[in-house]
Amino acid sequence: MPKAQETAVYTHGHHESVLRSHTWRTAANSAAYLLGSLEPHQRILDIGCGPGTITADLAALVPEGHVTGVDHAAGVLDQARATAAGRGLANVRFETADVHALPYPDGSFDVVHAHQVLQHVGDPVQALREMLRVTVPGGLVAVRDSDYAAMTWYPPSQGMDDWLDLYRRVARANGGEPDAGRRLKSWALAAGFTDITATSATWTFSTAEERAWWSGLWADRTLASAYAERATEGGHATEEQLESVSRAWREWGEREDGWFCVLHGEILCRKDTRPGA
Repeated sequence: MPKAQETAVYTHGHHESVLRSHTWRTAANSAAYLLGSLEPHQRILDIGCGPGTITADLAALVPEGHVTGVDHAAGVLDQARATAAGRGLANVRFETADVHALPYPDGSFDVVHAHQVLQHVGDPVQALREMLRVTVPGGLVAVRDSDYAAMTWYPPSQGMDDWLDLYRRVARANGGEPDAGRRLKSWALAAGFTDITATSATWTFSTAEERAWWSGLWADRTLASAYAERATEGGHATEEQLESVSRAWREWGEREDGWFCVLHGEILCRKDTRPGA
């Protein structure tokens, strides 16, 4: 197996404002492109599982199989275990792992899934090679990542423009690629995949409740998360600039005509069954 390497710094961290978003995610709203390919007996590896809400959904969909959820941050796995236990799921376990060097033998899983992971890793092509390695011949690798440059909103806001520019600078300074969604197919080709289905999907926030939730978590994240610390410590923004961006988020959330769309790139890759391929 390849030698483990340091991943890029996880820009968001695991502040409450970040987990507020992560625990909202489900297989239905974040992995719909994969669900039609799942079978009850399959063994699934869920990489970057975070608090485990998607992982638990996947486990419920493979009652005769098993799901292993892994994350680079050990601390969040206690919440993931509690999520699975609360749903009475016995076919799931959680472990720490580095996606660049997964601690599993070749061909260990029928499906390898990663949601919002490759934008944060140091070498996304190597990460995909590892996903390919631990997948059985004929199995699937499913990856979905947002694309920050493609996010769009209404009404126009200079403060929101400043937020996007700042986030992309901080993420790249941390070694990640915030515009990962558009690059997934290219990375998969470089990793050696030949059977790739590339799609896209969106999250849209427009109702009063959706705007309040989405704007609130980003307003809080801008001031009180690891992202905020890295923005100031890295010299990307002052505290006053972060406060201005946070206000812009709240002002957008209060607009009755407010609308925000998050674009995601998706790839569903089937591993070649030919010997040596």
